[in-house]
Amino acid sequence: MDPIQQKALNALEPFTLLSKSATSPRAAVDLITQATSAPNTFVFAELLQTPNIQALRNAAEEYTPYLTLLEIFAWGTWKDYETTPALPPLSEAQSHKLRLLTLLALSPSPKTLTYPSLLTALSLPTTRALEDLIISAIYAGLIDAKLDTQSQRVDISSLAPLRDLRPNSVPAMLQVLGDWDARCVGVLGGD
Repeated sequence: MDPIQQKALNALEPFTLLSKSATSPRAAVDLITQATSAPNTFVFAELLQTPNIQALRNAAEEYTPYLTLLEIFAWGTWKDYETTPALPPLSEAQSHKLRLLTLLALSPSPKTLTYPSLLTALSLPTTRALEDLIISAIYAGLIDAKLDTQSQRVDISSLAPLRDLRPNSVPAMLQVLGDWDARCVGVLGGD
């Protein structure tokens, strides 16, 4: 397992354990807030699957948006947060983390991203704020990238495997892999 991924799983473990004692909706909401604010938590699927967190689906209306918020941190993006009504406001740490996670989602493979597209996708006000975010992602080991300030682009060469899969996304992935396998077999001339 990738060391960055292991570090993220280790950071989530205390929250997963604490979820067993978060029997009230208020305690579950507080746990979600803590987990999404903690420095090294970048994966959330295990926490999402715990019964006390899932119980928020049937909780009072004031608590259910926190479950949606945790799902956005698990597999969503900054735009998902902005376009989903009635979500709780984010702290500065949560905003930073969600933007980092969105950066990972925007660059699923080695790719060149432009400053204008990133400024829009991340709703950042300035080029300096974007560069600071990218630099923090590099220092955190989330991406390997080079900033080209003159051309206003980011050349991403690799990224850490730190995004959870959306529910029901595996069949589509298997279809893509099956199609790829069929093309490889076709190219190689095998059956």
